[in-house]
Amino acid sequence: MNYRIRSAFALFILIFGCTTRSPEETPFKSSLFQYDAEIDGIIEQMTLEEKVDMLHGKTMFTSAGVERLGIVDLKYADGPFGIREELQPHGWMPLGWELDKATFFPTGSALAATWSKEIAYKYGTGMAREARLRGKDMILGPAINIQRIPTGGRTYEYLSEDPFLSSELSVGYTKGVQDNGAAVCLKHFALNNQENNRGTVDVIVDERTMREIYLPPFKAAVQEADAYGVMSAYNKVNGWWCAENDVLLNQILRDEWGFGGMVISDWGGTHSTVESVTHGLNVEMPDDKFMGPALLDSVKSGAVSEEVINKRVREILRVRKAIAPVPEEEANQVMTSQPEQQQIAYEVACKSIVLLKNEGVLPLDLSGKPTIAVIGDNATRIMGSGGIGAGVKTLYEITPLEGLKSKIGDKAELVYSQGYVPVELDYARIFGNKPKEQIEKEDREKAILNKKLNTEAVELAKKADVVLFFGGNNRAVETEANDRENIFLPSGQDELIREIAAVNPNVITVLVSGAPNDLNTVEPASKALLLSWFNGTEGGNALADVLLGNISPSGRLPFTLPIKLEDSPAYALGNYPQGQKKGDVFVGLVEETDKDITGENTGDNKNDPNKAYYSEGSLVGYRWFDTKELPVMYPFGYGLTYTTFEYDGLTSDKEEYGADDVITLSFTLKNSGSVVADEVPQVYVHRINPSVEWPYKELKGFSRTTLEAGEQKTISLEIPVKNLRYWNEETHNWENDLCDIELLVGASAGDIKLNKKVSLK
Repeated sequence: MNYRIRSAFALFILIFGCTTRSPEETPFKSSLFQYDAEIDGIIEQMTLEEKVDMLHGKTMFTSAGVERLGIVDLKYADGPFGIREELQPHGWMPLGWELDKATFFPTGSALAATWSKEIAYKYGTGMAREARLRGKDMILGPAINIQRIPTGGRTYEYLSEDPFLSSELSVGYTKGVQDNGAAVCLKHFALNNQENNRGTVDVIVDERTMREIYLPPFKAAVQEADAYGVMSAYNKVNGWWCAENDVLLNQILRDEWGFGGMVISDWGGTHSTVESVTHGLNVEMPDDKFMGPALLDSVKSGAVSEEVINKRVREILRVRKAIAPVPEEEANQVMTSQPEQQQIAYEVACKSIVLLKNEGVLPLDLSGKPTIAVIGDNATRIMGSGGIGAGVKTLYEITPLEGLKSKIGDKAELVYSQGYVPVELDYARIFGNKPKEQIEKEDREKAILNKKLNTEAVELAKKADVVLFFGGNNRAVETEANDRENIFLPSGQDELIREIAAVNPNVITVLVSGAPNDLNTVEPASKALLLSWFNGTEGGNALADVLLGNISPSGRLPFTLPIKLEDSPAYALGNYPQGQKKGDVFVGLVEETDKDITGENTGDNKNDPNKAYYSEGSLVGYRWFDTKELPVMYPFGYGLTYTTFEYDGLTSDKEEYGADDVITLSFTLKNSGSVVADEVPQVYVHRINPSVEWPYKELKGFSRTTLEAGEQKTISLEIPVKNLRYWNEETHNWENDLCDIELLVGASAGDIKLNKKVSLK
């Protein structure tokens, strides 16, 4: 046996072993299996060539049906936060149509900041409606990978650092889409947690971490929402490309979870013929490099059985049967206005905005017609597109400045200054095609212009009663295919806000970002601080309503905001970025050895940038900061409102619980302020005397609740004891850790209001 193959096989067995189902788990069976009898009759009529033709892309965003049998092509809608414009059949250039505009929904981290399954369902509903108007069958979303690193290029697309929150929202999004006639394609399966080297990196992860942190959102969407599609990720997991990973695609996804749908590759993410089709890939996108003529030859030579081909075709046809094709005459309708979808976008945006700080300056006081200086490029920046990858050609997008002008009218004088030169996407720089001399010349010119804009902004701030500073990132800073080097505010924003605060202390900062930023400068310089995300078509209107007090802010952080990037787990352990030097010493190692985790000496250097070691295990996000007792800038789940809430009287229905029981806890929540607002009580579980290692606490329940001023409600939440199990790597099963636990109820991971001890027996 080839040495590399032998080593990979040993790694495969060590990490995964067998993947038997826990005996107490009720097997899930997808509704898609109902079509099998009919599909078997169709497959009998198909030629081998017709079958193989279904297993690869036909155009950039379609895969083939069988016209003579009435099987219509599958049409994919690039997402996941709006239906992408139409592209050329075999390229990435737009067709230039006018009828392919769409609603820009707030991006993934904004949706997650709502902490609402119900809003996630509405979000999916809106996406499905517009997909069907454009004749699409499957939405390439939701994007549900865990936000492992604050610098991740697609953090803005993903939902959360927490698997439970991500799972709940993934289920809502999936149900919303599929209840409205389209299929989802969950992405990116699995462990696609970085963009740098995403097409080459091999994720080395233990099975317990994978099962407890990175797979739960996918499992929940499959078993609780019957997801019809999954997209395999670009990366490898423990030595195997995701598009040909038998453990992920067959053993876990299909055999264990009961998935009945189809798996498509990420675009250009297929690497083999025989392994891909036998290990569970249904469709190679967007072309036929591996699963076209090469696959046909493999069947004819006996390398692949026709039964495997039939299985892959059957899985595609199940989805085709479940999703009715849109008649040609109804597809590609002119998109002019979609009030229902735009109302959904507005609601998501309103409920996602996170108020981090407020020293009594919000809501804005417009009495006396104040002069408000609006400073910052992000006040006028369009965020529906701008980075590499999917974007939205928007029907419209209300910027923050437009929203303020519309809502304020003549009640205040608004004056605007750009403030700083924004980062723009420069492909020539990215791909090394721009001469050094030209780069240096452009940087000098940019620095001169930035200084000029800074000076103008400071002069404007001097004359204003209030400054609204719009900072943060943009879609060129946060982009697919590239992780950020750091989390500092770009374009010299820290220096600018220092200068502004020196001449006007009444600074309200709005960060327009989809991912964490370093707040060490902006936080003390601001009387109020908000995070407003890449917040979609109606983002400017939603923000204005929050700033003016028309609605109370109610978003909660879906990730931790660290004091500094180096505190976060993958950075603190040197696991990311891989292969970097710190002085004369390489970091990025779990152990200083050239042996892989099978114990064999591979000769590989563990500093390889194409190896990602997840040695932090389950200590991702707040789990790390809590367990290591590290301070943070703002904790996971944090967010202020314009009122105050009181928590009281935590009770549980029992004191002891068996393995099959459900913990029901109740407490009283009171709005003790003067305005209506939403609160998001969160329930965490802390193990007191466990038999295995755990993070200090884990989120296991939450509920978004609206309360009128002075109103009081009893909040009840349920936690099935089976949701407290751990993955035993020796038995390859979910098992109970029967111990005493503490139920922690609070307003965030850092603000626990109530606690109660119960026992698992």
